[in-house]
Amino acid sequence: MPAITVENPLTLPRVSPPAPDAVARPVRAVSTAPTGYEGEGFPVRRAFAGIHYRNLDPFIMMDQMGEVEYEPGEPKGTPWHPHRGFETVTYIIDGIFDHQDSHGGGGTITNGDTQWMTAGAGLLHIEAPPESLVMSGGLFHGIQLWVNLPAKDKMMAPKYQDLRSGSVALLTSPDGGALIRVIAGELAGHQGPGATHTPITLIHATLAPGAELRLPWREDFNALAYVLAGRGSVGTDRRPVHTGQTAVFGDGAALTVRADERQDAHTPDLDVVLLGGQPIREPMAHYGPFVMNTRDELQQAFDDFQKGRLGTVPAVHGMNASGPNS
Repeated sequence: MPAITVENPLTLPRVSPPAPDAVARPVRAVSTAPTGYEGEGFPVRRAFAGIHYRNLDPFIMMDQMGEVEYEPGEPKGTPWHPHRGFETVTYIIDGIFDHQDSHGGGGTITNGDTQWMTAGAGLLHIEAPPESLVMSGGLFHGIQLWVNLPAKDKMMAPKYQDLRSGSVALLTSPDGGALIRVIAGELAGHQGPGATHTPITLIHATLAPGAELRLPWREDFNALAYVLAGRGSVGTDRRPVHTGQTAVFGDGAALTVRADERQDAHTPDLDVVLLGGQPIREPMAHYGPFVMNTRDELQQAFDDFQKGRLGTVPAVHGMNASGPNS
């Protein structure tokens, strides 16, 4: 069960339904995320694999990390690595993760917290489970989303936002069948805590079995739905979706998600991430940890990293203080 929850959603503010004449967004495609491993070996689902960037813009990629119940000694993270040209959003649904970057940002995020890092001109960072979790084992589940920056902001100074679970806007559907967590952006006049350079909306919704969620959606945004857990359908034509699948919506002013009446015993509800953003519509050159506009800018990013211009790993980690060793 996600860490951010309420006993009775009917105590929360209701989201106004779309206007009666709002055009429903059709479902263009449904894709299934392949599984793999990231960093030092934690399991992920590549939510956007195989989806053309024109349908994702301004989003670049998203990984579902876990859901996994670690045994003692098993929790893993990522080693120090660079980024430039975009923002990383790490939302911990259950569990705990430590973050540190070469510009002094970071901290511990747990059970509904979000770490929002604007890499901008570049930095080094590391994400890892704390020693206590490595020793004890335990549940770990989250997502990491990459959000592109427009060319004018790609070389801005790095920035870090620490969004605690208590600051997330909690809402419900008119009948109380869905719990809606607005992490960033705006939904029907309700504002999430995340401040974004590229206009986006990021929502985590939990739908009880049989519940339907109809939301107004900005017409200048794209729209994506990724199923974290459970079974349901999307769109007015009720396209079936299940755990690990992404739905791409077409144009319109309203989107619909439904939970099946019957869910699996280990996933009693339908959990979905709903994403929308204002497309940047600029050329994108993406390779590894860098997202720029041209191949020459990518090469410059690699050169700057190799020469230590993206920051240095703190000496407390036993690394060479003059620059990164890898």
